Amino acid sequence: AVEEKSHKLKTVPCSKYMTKDLITFKPETPINEVIQSLLDNRISGAAVLDNKGMICGVIDDKDCLNTLIDSAYHNQPTAKHQVANYMTNVYKRINVNSDIVDVANMFIRSNFKRLLVVDDDVRLKGSISRRDVLRAIRDMESTAW
Repeated sequence: AVEEKSHKLKTVPCSKYMTKDLITFKPETPINEVIQSLLDNRISGAAVLDNKGMICGVIDDKDCLNTLIDSAYHNQPTAKHQVANYMTNVYKRINVNSDIVDVANMFIRSNFKRLLVVDDDVRLKGSISRRDVLRAIRDMESTAW
């Protein structure tokens, strides 16, 4: 009898490809500080954590664009505005034990470009982006397909 080789995809935990050293903000962080940090670190967004370290939202470059609208159309100086004025609570999270295929499926089924990776206590452990999944695809052995 000829033994058939399994063509099952070898899965990899998302923790292997996620970013672990994250820049985060608090709701009371000045918005101008966030804009400077996004530019300095060449990132598009970050999680917002409350005083207990739990996720309470996200702030990204698009959210920060609203500061221009407030300034130009509403004649409001934004220097005193905080993350809480602009952050959103629309984000997706995935468990740190999820595999890269689960992550890819979540990206395919949504418009999100980044997922927050959390542990079983819903504490932030990292983030994973579409680009991170592309790195995983590149690294997978061609025999895995």
